[in-house]
Amino acid sequence: MSGLPLKVVLAQPRGFCAGVERAIDIVERALVKYGPPVYVRHEIVHNQRVVETLRARGAVFVEEVEEVPSGAVTIFSAHGVAQRVVDDAQGRTLHVIDATCPLVAKVHKEGQRYARKDYDVVLIGHHGHPEVEGTMGRISGPVHLVSSVKDVATLEPSDPERLAYVTQTTLSVDDTREIIEALKVRFPAIAGPSTKDICYATQNRQTAVRELAQQVDMILVVGAANSSNSNRLREIGADLGKPSYLIADADALDPAWFDGKATVGITAGASAPEDLVQEVIDRLRTWRTVEVGRLAGVQENVHFRLPSELREVSPAA
Repeated sequence: MSGLPLKVVLAQPRGFCAGVERAIDIVERALVKYGPPVYVRHEIVHNQRVVETLRARGAVFVEEVEEVPSGAVTIFSAHGVAQRVVDDAQGRTLHVIDATCPLVAKVHKEGQRYARKDYDVVLIGHHGHPEVEGTMGRISGPVHLVSSVKDVATLEPSDPERLAYVTQTTLSVDDTREIIEALKVRFPAIAGPSTKDICYATQNRQTAVRELAQQVDMILVVGAANSSNSNRLREIGADLGKPSYLIADADALDPAWFDGKATVGITAGASAPEDLVQEVIDRLRTWRTVEVGRLAGVQENVHFRLPSELREVSPAA
């Protein structure tokens, strides 16, 4: 590999957001308070390192609550769940702790509020994503899933005068804005919250990638392939003309990517722990002389309250 020095620029902010930190903290504290096993419906967050670490401590990950023994401690993931999951858990007398991100829960409440007014609800989001499935399953009236501007053209609401939209929290701000504009052109009476349902962490990380793209030859996004916000970060880098790669960890790096590159920007999705970023830098140091710099960026100081039953519990070290 080339002996040229490589400058690494780290995005700020990157990695864990407050909703992810809260969800992981909930599992860790539940394990301390109740002892293993603690059951978690779906991956608590979309990152294999996080899941494996919690599994080693006694968390058991399941896809449906039917897999959980009656009465067991059960945690709902940060992505949120449909009402039927809540009902199933109650039917099995499970001890439920809800780790749904408060910003996702806010979208649920907005959708429910519109449904109570007999509005059809348009959900801007990606089919099959756990957050989307949870949100659609929390709204009692008609819900229309829209993933692109093209989908808007085929939308058939019950009453165009009683239509509202909400959004998946982890989308690209630009993509969401385009869809909202298309909805407003076709349905001028549509109600909704502009782009403010895109969570603060998603917006901050997307802004940081845009800044990163002005300074580097290439962008690495550390995150899981099934992480919506990580995929959006890679897409933004690519849209800005920079080779951009989504990598789960250092083992996914390809030395050929770095041929002729003097600067590389690194960010991480909201579910990716910082140790994965540091391992990527360590791997690069085995190939090149590396100098690390950081964007100024936004300092995030958001913290979400834990469920009351876990606030006095100290997580295991």
